[in-house]
Amino acid sequence: MTADPRGALPRNTRPPAAQASLGVGVVVQDGQGRILLGRHHGGTWELPGGKVDPTHESVAAAAARELREETGLRVAADDVTVFAMVHDVVAGINRISMAALVQVDTAVPRVTEPELIRTWRWIAPEELPRPLFDPSAQILAVWRPDLAIEHPAAHHLPIAHAPQALP
Repeated sequence: MTADPRGALPRNTRPPAAQASLGVGVVVQDGQGRILLGRHHGGTWELPGGKVDPTHESVAAAAARELREETGLRVAADDVTVFAMVHDVVAGINRISMAALVQVDTAVPRVTEPELIRTWRWIAPEELPRPLFDPSAQILAVWRPDLAIEHPAAHHLPIAHAPQALP
């Protein structure tokens, strides 16, 4: 590999101009079939989740980390099923949201980031509150298309079959 004539990094190691954001949204489902949603101070309801760290962190590891950081709930990355990629564009930036699913028998989430989230609630998927945070709505629509969730247009790519939603 040869160095760039301008003295910059070689082409294969030079980062591209930023044009995308990579995050993960986690559908956490309990033994009663309810899902965990947080009420953001901005008024929307959202899934736990956040950005995938640029540290060679896998999407499943990011999902487990974000879940722990935001709710205090601990799951192993091996217990996370990444089931889809959702892509839309916001303000000229490609937003890639990875959709993940975790199933727990029972759990008591804590508000660990009170500057962001007011409360966490277990909610039946058929009784989703409004308004939903757009990436969360997009992920939930891929997870349960039968719910006819309104959301901004997005492309999605199934990665794995999400385990059957509990009744």
